[in-house]
Amino acid sequence: MAQRENSEADGTGRGPRGRQLPADKYEARRVELAEAALETLGELGYARTSLREIAQKSEFTHAVLHYYFSDKLDLIRCSIRYFKAKCVTRYDVVTTEAQTREELMEGFLEKLAETMRDEPQMHCLWYDLRSQALFEESFREVVNEIDESLEHMVWHVVTRYAELGGSQPTVTSGAAYALLDGLFQKHLLRHVSNDPDAIARLLEEVRALLPMLA
Repeated sequence: MAQRENSEADGTGRGPRGRQLPADKYEARRVELAEAALETLGELGYARTSLREIAQKSEFTHAVLHYYFSDKLDLIRCSIRYFKAKCVTRYDVVTTEAQTREELMEGFLEKLAETMRDEPQMHCLWYDLRSQALFEESFREVVNEIDESLEHMVWHVVTRYAELGGSQPTVTSGAAYALLDGLFQKHLLRHVSNDPDAIARLLEEVRALLPMLA
């Protein structure tokens, strides 16, 4: 595959006409490259991925990637932060538009099924990195940041479900997140192991769990 070469790779930090790249454009470029790397990261996982490997599977050269990212860890942190930033808004429409518990439940389950079906490799990468953070200190800040945002996302669903039923949550936000995330991770493993019933079982268990949380 032909790869993209330009003055970004020369280490000068300047655009095609030799001008210094503005900070916002530089960061936007990092996000663009991180997004392009997600497929390879999801396919190979943390341990088997290098900047060179990503370059070989994309239209960008190793030099360009190395210019925008100090190392593999820098790229992976940017990539997973970008992906999870999209994830945490996935249920906003559901919680905003649902007028009954039944509508919220069905909308939530639909989105859960959609993301497991369409983005399994990205979720596998997230769980891989969260495990690596136990050993790799450089991952801990971004993993804790993302974990907090995901907990907030789950809590928004739980509290809206409680509100629609005129009740209060029966657990803390941390417990609600741990329970739902645990079910998701369990059935994700089954899904990538080619269990045809994994998604259906996830939805069945979440359908039973959510009323217990609120």
